[in-house]
Amino acid sequence: MSIIASASRYKNHRFPIEIISHAVGLYFRFCLSFRDVEALLLERGIIVTYEAIRKWYRKFGQRYATQLRRRRPRPGDKWHMDERFLTIKGQRPYLWRAVDQDGNILDILVPRRRDKQAAKKFFRKLRKGFSYVPCGIITDKLKSYGAAKREILAADGPIAQHFRPRRHRFAAPAYRQEMQKRFQSWREITTPALAA
Repeated sequence: MSIIASASRYKNHRFPIEIISHAVGLYFRFCLSFRDVEALLLERGIIVTYEAIRKWYRKFGQRYATQLRRRRPRPGDKWHMDERFLTIKGQRPYLWRAVDQDGNILDILVPRRRDKQAAKKFFRKLRKGFSYVPCGIITDKLKSYGAAKREILAADGPIAQHFRPRRHRFAAPAYRQEMQKRFQSWREITTPALAA
């Protein structure tokens, strides 16, 4: 990606790239609301509305996540899949989630149904993000998984995961060093001048 093409994404924005990327990073990293991010930036003397932060989240969030996904190491070859009931506006959709053996979230999906078509959609979405088929998929024996797996795999809150290494596995100095590497990769992704 050229610097000019990257910088053009930020053209016509009142704030510099560093503030935009910091606001989007805060939103994902700490599970804050847009108004919370607005308050944190105000504390630093940056006056921006929560609506501007929402627009930055929508415009840049997925791009940042895609670039982070490309940089992360290949996930484990054993995937665990499960689903849960949710209640959203009085309706009961399902949350389908796939994680690898190290606990890294591979992908999530929130379908209305819990049938074979929803499972196939989830497997397609999951497979699209990875160039390999895992050696094992562990499920909770839902029949929809088996039917979809036979058809699809015979022949996928990323930014939050990036900022949350498994802290309990690191000593304090190693954790700080790992976080510095992750902050550097975040800056490389979000700041076009560093991408070259």
